[in-house]
Amino acid sequence: MIEVFIDGASAGNPGPSGAGVFIKTQDDVHRFSFPLPHMTNHEAEYHALIKALEVCIDKGFKTVSCKTDSLLVEKAVDTRYVKNKLYAPLLEEAVQLIDQLDLFFIKWIPEKQNKTADVLARQAIVRS
Repeated sequence: MIEVFIDGASAGNPGPSGAGVFIKTQDDVHRFSFPLPHMTNHEAEYHALIKALEVCIDKGFKTVSCKTDSLLVEKAVDTRYVKNKLYAPLLEEAVQLIDQLDLFFIKWIPEKQNKTADVLARQAIVRS
C-alpha cells in the first residue's frame, strides 16, 4: 500500500497558494510541490488531494492510503458530500480520480504528523 501525505497552504486567506504531496512506497519516497493560484486554504487542501491522486494514477499506484490534516477534506471524501457548494466541483474531481483506484483510504492526522507535506506546500507558494 502506498502512503500519501497531503497539505495545502495559502499566504493569506485567500492568497497565493501551494500544494504539497509526500508519497512513501516500499522502495522509495516522492516529494512534490505544486504552485497554485490565488485561493483559500481550504481550496488549496482540495487541490493537494487532487494533485496527489493524479500523481498516484500517473505512477500506476492502485492502493492508496492518504493522510491529511484537513478535517474538512477528510470528512468530505469519506461522505462524498460537501456542505459548502464552493467545494463541490473540487470534491467531484477528487472522487472521479479516487474511483480510478482499486482501493483508497483517507485519514485525518494532526498537523505535527504532516510536517513534510506542509513544508512542500509552503515551498510551492509563489509570492508576487
